[in-house]
Amino acid sequence: MGEKRRGTKPVGRRAVLIGGGAAVVGGAVLARDELRRAWYRVPGVEKDRVEGELDHVGAQWTAASRANWRYADRPDDFTIDRVVIHVVQGDYPTALKVFKDPGHGAATHYVVRKDGHVAQMIRELDVAFHAGDRGMNERSVGIEHEGFVDRPQDFTDAMYASSARLTAGICARYGIPVDREHIIGHVEVEGTDHTDPGPHWDWDRYMKLVRDAAAGGPRTSAS
Repeated sequence: MGEKRRGTKPVGRRAVLIGGGAAVVGGAVLARDELRRAWYRVPGVEKDRVEGELDHVGAQWTAASRANWRYADRPDDFTIDRVVIHVVQGDYPTALKVFKDPGHGAATHYVVRKDGHVAQMIRELDVAFHAGDRGMNERSVGIEHEGFVDRPQDFTDAMYASSARLTAGICARYGIPVDREHIIGHVEVEGTDHTDPGPHWDWDRYMKLVRDAAAGGPRTSAS
């Protein structure tokens, strides 16, 4: 589920001059949003972070390895317009363990346990390596779920309800439409070789729960 790390994102043909207020691309002024995207490439520049800060009310912070995500300033530098649903192929402790492992190369923003408990491992403003596609990682929030794709009993009432509230909150924060074009499974990411959340994930049920949660009004950030 990871983003293939290719090192620092190359500037390519763009020539960025920082200092003196100049930013030039082929003689044209670089757009403001491109400058915002470039901040994390500048040595010594780092956005402020507060340890344990949450985006979802009621989540428990447990940090993923810094090797499994990268700094960003979303949605200012990358628009967030997708939620990607994953299934661990394992239990909740396993998900936390591998996402804390710097050698794993992948992590999601959230992990949802069978009893509905939610762990947040990466801030939504940052890019998690979860979808296996750089562009999708930059535009999405990833939610992992405890269980196995071939075990429908793993997808409990508590898990569905909690995950739906989480997804509804994300959609409210970023103006994401509550539909299957914008709330997708990992299997639907272009080029993926993953099959999760699998044939037993009840999309009709889940989307109804998300719509019901969304109708209750936008959920505010915990931070």
